[in-house]
Amino acid sequence: MQTVSSVLDSISDVGRDTTRGGYSRGVHTPAESSLREWFTGEAEARGLAVETDRNGILWAWWDATDSRDGALVTGSHLDSVPGGGAFDGPLGVASALVALDLLRERGVQPQRSLAVTVFPEEEGSRFGVSCLGSRLLTGTLDPDAVRALTDTDGTTFAEASRAAGIDPSHLGRDEEAIRRIGDFVELHVEQGRGLIDLDSAVAIGSTMLGHGRWRLSITGQGNHAGTTLMADRADPMVAAAQVVLAVRKAAAEQDGARATVGRLQPVPGGTNVIASRVDLWLDVRHEEDAVTAALLERIHGQAQKICAFEGCRATLTEESRSGTVHFDGALQRTLGNALGRSFPGAPTLPTGAGHDAGILGAVAPTAMLFVRNPTGVSHSPEEFVERDDADAGATALADVLDDLL
Repeated sequence: MQTVSSVLDSISDVGRDTTRGGYSRGVHTPAESSLREWFTGEAEARGLAVETDRNGILWAWWDATDSRDGALVTGSHLDSVPGGGAFDGPLGVASALVALDLLRERGVQPQRSLAVTVFPEEEGSRFGVSCLGSRLLTGTLDPDAVRALTDTDGTTFAEASRAAGIDPSHLGRDEEAIRRIGDFVELHVEQGRGLIDLDSAVAIGSTMLGHGRWRLSITGQGNHAGTTLMADRADPMVAAAQVVLAVRKAAAEQDGARATVGRLQPVPGGTNVIASRVDLWLDVRHEEDAVTAALLERIHGQAQKICAFEGCRATLTEESRSGTVHFDGALQRTLGNALGRSFPGAPTLPTGAGHDAGILGAVAPTAMLFVRNPTGVSHSPEEFVERDDADAGATALADVLDDLL
């Protein structure tokens, strides 16, 4: 039987980013498409029936009954942030496949169907909307707006979907898929360092921090870098630099808040050109949705003042937003009972990251397992999971699935 690490080793060369380090596996890119083909091959080698739904979600079925409705579903995603680590997403997919192997090795006879899923564009790294596949499935995104989303090269999501063999005209809420999800359990690499300090290989997720993404467009006057006097400039880059600092200050003044500018794009982007516009993307998170909204408003107000002083204008556009999620209490207790046999005392931890399990919680009971990350670093090449911990996570997932089947 394969270990989780051996499964992951088989995709270790896919999507390597020689510029950033780590992996860049944007949705519907050659790297992500290769990973989808890899998953299909792994699933079919295990005798699973693989299908792609209307929103590009992969489902690999172990059909135990005549009905797929109310199935037990597990899985994660295969796309990555730019220059991401090897485990964010793929660990959950590989662990699900190995957990299935363990169930069969134990001679488990399921009383319900089981599906291993792969959700597209969980990170939102190409088209800017996180958990896009699960949001489409649950109907929390407007399909027309999604089809019109563009990447940095101007390719629309509709065009990218069509090139990947997915008809974009069918995107949207999927009642058939929703009926299939009786319970959803997602295993994920820990994106912090709680478990190393607690000396535990696995944990049960309790809550998912509310968060959102916004684009702030700062417009000034494009001009020549050499002929425009400093006193005559309306430079959006100068305003953007001050906004970045204001974001950090505003978040630091609010207990429990996180606010990040992780991407900034000047237009036209020439070395000897004063930009005409600078777009920056803002990520804001807090466990209380009202605090997130108030913090965003504070940042927006500061941005308006800064831009006015610099002779610029600021426009804020929401790209995605999710409230704080409390994972299903009954399902958490089931996970605790299942882990009590092999992992007694497994802790319960909140997560500051977003996950498909949080989105699916609106239509079905969902839960999460986290596997220890000794570095505490994620969304970076330094993200790490020990081989023994990866196998412990698959065992924990198998124990949970065994109880739920």
